[in-house]
Amino acid sequence: MLPLVLAALVGNPAQAQAAPIHAVPIQAAPAQAAVHSFPTTIRLPDGFQPEGIATGPGPFAYVGSMADGSVYRADLRTGRGAVISRGGGGQALGMKTDAHGRLFVAGGTGGDARVIDVRTGRVLASYRLATGATFVNDVILTQGAAWFTDSFDPVLYKLPLHGGELPAEAVRIPLKGDLVYQTGPDGAAFNANGVTPTPDGRGLLVVQSNTGGLFRVDPASGITRRVDLHGESLPDGDGLLLHGRTLYAVQNRLDTVAVLRLNAAGTEGRVVRRVTDSRFDLPTTIAEFGSRLYLPNIQFFSTEPTPHVSYHAVAIPRP
Repeated sequence: MLPLVLAALVGNPAQAQAAPIHAVPIQAAPAQAAVHSFPTTIRLPDGFQPEGIATGPGPFAYVGSMADGSVYRADLRTGRGAVISRGGGGQALGMKTDAHGRLFVAGGTGGDARVIDVRTGRVLASYRLATGATFVNDVILTQGAAWFTDSFDPVLYKLPLHGGELPAEAVRIPLKGDLVYQTGPDGAAFNANGVTPTPDGRGLLVVQSNTGGLFRVDPASGITRRVDLHGESLPDGDGLLLHGRTLYAVQNRLDTVAVLRLNAAGTEGRVVRRVTDSRFDLPTTIAEFGSRLYLPNIQFFSTEPTPHVSYHAVAIPRP
């Protein structure tokens, strides 16, 4: 989620070996020829202010609204869609789908998380994660849990998913070590943002938006260690997406996707290229389908966010 704008809105014993936490697969890749025929721009409802995006199961994308917390489902084959869940004034930021047809949604300033049935739009569960100065920003699903970041509070929220069953409440895991919450060089108060597993599935990676640092998190202890990027950083880092050992990191205000090659443990990586597109207008989060990456544009700096502004998500080839 974009740090600068939201800061303005809300005010500036021995450790056990963790089991691998690989991201949950949600889809089979379609034939390349089919994906190449899909539209590369998806029109979203006027005034929607898109922030989070998730794909699958099947050729569908789900986009969350920062304006009111609604969720829009788009058919990637046609670009057409509809709102399937009305937010009622909250926020829908980072989101991920699972193989059970459930959408996990980070609730931003509401300090909450929701789980939505993607077929009906019905809210299956809601969780109060925090109160006060909080910003529940992004989420990743692994084989045993859903993990949420909070940009204002150094903590991860974990929803254990034993056998896929939704829990009664979340577990709070404080973050310690190298990742220190602070105000960035430009006064931005947004810290932990995007989250994804390490390639070996034994840790999590979190980007700190206001410093550009990338950190590996031990999910059992909450201990963080800075990832060695060999002098590079990820300023304005937002959504993260892991594909094998390749990490895609959205740098929102730079209208850029950084492409990094990681080692298996996620302790070291190199930026191998940066990708931009003329259609990027402050992209926030990122999802993949087939050979494409999909990113919603929130357009904060180019357009005043009124109810009549048109918004889009765009697709680019996966580098």
